[in-house]
Amino acid sequence: MIRTELEAALDRARAGLVRAVEPLTDEQSRRRLVPSLTTPIALLKHCAAAERVWFQRTIGGIEESRCDGYARGDDGGWMVPESQTLAEVIAEFEAACARSREIAKTTAMDDVFEHRLLGSVTYAWICLHMIAELGRHAGHADILVEQILAADISH
Repeated sequence: MIRTELEAALDRARAGLVRAVEPLTDEQSRRRLVPSLTTPIALLKHCAAAERVWFQRTIGGIEESRCDGYARGDDGGWMVPESQTLAEVIAEFEAACARSREIAKTTAMDDVFEHRLLGSVTYAWICLHMIAELGRHAGHADILVEQILAADISH
């Protein structure tokens, strides 16, 4: 029962991030309102990388070069090519999440995995970490989207 609840919460957090950015145009999704690399589209790109780091690399033991896309926890995960649309980044994030779900089916809640920086973590810990990470970034997206849409209405 705990597994079902954790995975459902993780899926709600994933969906919340997508829902937050869906009202934007491609141009709006790239607007930078803060000094960091954080834009609505970059939040999705970063979270796709986080899915790959935790599920493909950490749980699945897949080499970085064999992952479905960028799979490191550094600034590169925030970079979105100019040619990539918001719809394409949403699809990339959703594909990473689908792969995460497939990999997760092979685990038990108390299975232990080694993370290169944090050491030993369980599958349950990874779920809780990703719920927090995605929830935090969905909140960032909510605020950025509200500011972007409000600025466009006032002009």
